[in-house]
Amino acid sequence: MAYQTVNPFNNQLIKEFDSHTDDQVEQALVKADALYHSAWSQDDVESRLAVLHKLADLIENNLERLAKTASEEMGKLIGQSRGEVTLCASIARYYADNAQAFLAPVKYESSLGEAWVEHHPVGPIVAVEPWNFPFYQLMRVLAPNYAVGNPVLAKHASIVPQCAQAFADLVREAGAPEGAWTNLYISQEQVANLLADARIHGVALTGSEGAGASVAAQAAKHIKKSTLELGGNDVFIVLDDCNLEQAVKVGAQARLNNAGQVCTAAKRFIVHRAVSEAFLDKLTQHFQAVKIGSPLDESTTLGPLSSKEALEKLTEQVNQAVKQGATLHLGGKPVNHEGNFYEATILTKISRDNPAYFEEFFGPVAQVYVVDSDEAAVQLANDSHYGLGGAIFSQDIARAKRMASRIETGMVYINSLTNTAPELPFGGVKRSGYGRELSDLGIKEFVNQKLIVVSGPSAK
Repeated sequence: MAYQTVNPFNNQLIKEFDSHTDDQVEQALVKADALYHSAWSQDDVESRLAVLHKLADLIENNLERLAKTASEEMGKLIGQSRGEVTLCASIARYYADNAQAFLAPVKYESSLGEAWVEHHPVGPIVAVEPWNFPFYQLMRVLAPNYAVGNPVLAKHASIVPQCAQAFADLVREAGAPEGAWTNLYISQEQVANLLADARIHGVALTGSEGAGASVAAQAAKHIKKSTLELGGNDVFIVLDDCNLEQAVKVGAQARLNNAGQVCTAAKRFIVHRAVSEAFLDKLTQHFQAVKIGSPLDESTTLGPLSSKEALEKLTEQVNQAVKQGATLHLGGKPVNHEGNFYEATILTKISRDNPAYFEEFFGPVAQVYVVDSDEAAVQLANDSHYGLGGAIFSQDIARAKRMASRIETGMVYINSLTNTAPELPFGGVKRSGYGRELSDLGIKEFVNQKLIVVSGPSAK
């Protein structure tokens, strides 16, 4: 696995990085384990939270540099890169401000006596993270685990090594001790070896279904906890009473953000028949209006896919979908450009026996389905291997709430695209994974929830 930066706008190699050897991985693990057994992990909560505050400030002070690095390395539009960096600062600050309250002892009424649960770190964990949000994905793991006192050994995606290093440098500059967050350029085999080591106590992975299955199996083999945030095939349900202009505008954004390379992107548009023709016409206009260009150009609205391999995979998926009977309503091919660009594309009339019906398309490709009722919309939404996010557009909020409760997914947003915020839990069900990140739920994924009971008169 070569760690290298290739600019997806023109496929030019920018920089290569040496992989870490097994000896270097062992040294990193020794330091992480030693830190866990030190006062830093066990008692030094306030100083840990101070580092998170400092990290938030450093991220904001380096916003332009970090945003440019992400845009050059994986193709994100510069405005979206700035938004990602800003979000990272808010996550660090959120846990710095709230971790002590989240981790405070919880009392339980019991006939056995005075009882409470304390929250303690469990030890070093491994993070395996993807390229599509190269800073945000790291911060979702770092902030809660740093607050708890769990050292993290991080294996980032091989195509964003500069983002990985920049993040690690800022964590160190903020005052984190050696071993608290270690960036490792390592292989899948080395990850497996880490999970087999008794000094590692868990793994957090965001990535593909295949990667999640492999890592979860290795973790389970060695009785290690894992959290998985995997793929999604999110629905964007448009009901007949919606604000159509708003639904179309937000829907186009929800499908084309980050060139469609978002696990919670709107991928399956389920539209009530009464508004389906108008919705499709207007969505087509939005897709036709995109401007393809450099991610660093503020006027660009559709950037490249992250890599040549990503472009090839998406091209094959669309070709196979059409071959199996789908209608190519718009787009459907790579752009004639030296970079990894794909046209904004709309597929319709996808039957259930078409592999595209169940696949995740990681790029600017929308699938549009037409239904005749709310019940049909829910059934179609739930007929999926995935269950990450989703959106419902309706001016009848009570109707939308009822539907949201019936959709088998980890998150549903009403009259908004699927979004994220530090205070809201993030995660899914089915093949989209398990566990939650962010919020008060995320900080308790890798803690020892220790019960302590003092025997009282009623227990004698």
